[in-house]
Amino acid sequence: MKNILVLCTGNSCRSQMAHGYLNTFSQGKAKIYSAGIETHGLNPGAVSIMKEDHIDISNHTSNHVDEYENIDFDYIITVCDHANENCPYIPSKNAVRLHHNFFDPSKVVGSDSEIHNAFLKARNEIRSYFQAFVNEKL
Repeated sequence: MKNILVLCTGNSCRSQMAHGYLNTFSQGKAKIYSAGIETHGLNPGAVSIMKEDHIDISNHTSNHVDEYENIDFDYIITVCDHANENCPYIPSKNAVRLHHNFFDPSKVVGSDSEIHNAFLKARNEIRSYFQAFVNEKL
């Protein structure tokens, strides 16, 4: 079984959505972890937009990357430029490191509709990327 870490700045939004999709798409072929270089708690907008796609991430926790220092990862995937540029050393022997900077919906200010559309855009980008990842790598 593969160990996959999804890493973001605060482990509250994009990495949590990716975690939810990887859990669903991998169908037990991988153990999924998500973490941040900081912890910001679970973003309610991320929970809500994932629920619209029938994936419940409400029980996820916001974890710091140091919590996983003893896990040997097969893949470490950063989902924002800040985490990619500031990621601490993660001692995994043969981890393949991948990076894709996803749009951050938590930074959008506007009407409820504009905020919802921002989360929808990010979620759909994340879903497409991680579906392709699972199809190619697992």
